[in-house]
Amino acid sequence: MRSMSLPTLPTPLRRLSQASLLMLALLAPVHGEEMPSFNLLIKAGHFIPETLEVPANTKFRLLLKNEGPGAEEFESVELKKEKVLAPGASSFLIFQPLKPGSYKFFGEFHPETAQGHIVAK
Repeated sequence: MRSMSLPTLPTPLRRLSQASLLMLALLAPVHGEEMPSFNLLIKAGHFIPETLEVPANTKFRLLLKNEGPGAEEFESVELKKEKVLAPGASSFLIFQPLKPGSYKFFGEFHPETAQGHIVAK
């Protein structure tokens, strides 16, 4: 039986491959760190709470739940995020790190009453 050997990469390509693997390892998410999560309830055309405090310069998850009675859309023009939820539905949005400040959001279907702010501190 003949043994087959894999071709050896030339040294420059081998170094490039090793560098690529190192970069992938450095860019991979660290599993020990949990992404902070914040809850936002939508009920009867209102957001609860109206103001969410989040840590500045930190990626986070916003958990949305619509208790109805109708559909509602979470929308933030300045954060470029939107999500429509049917009554009884839950979903989430991932936010990249925000600079310190206040960011408005509103409900597209109840713009007069469904308003709030995300405050990054």
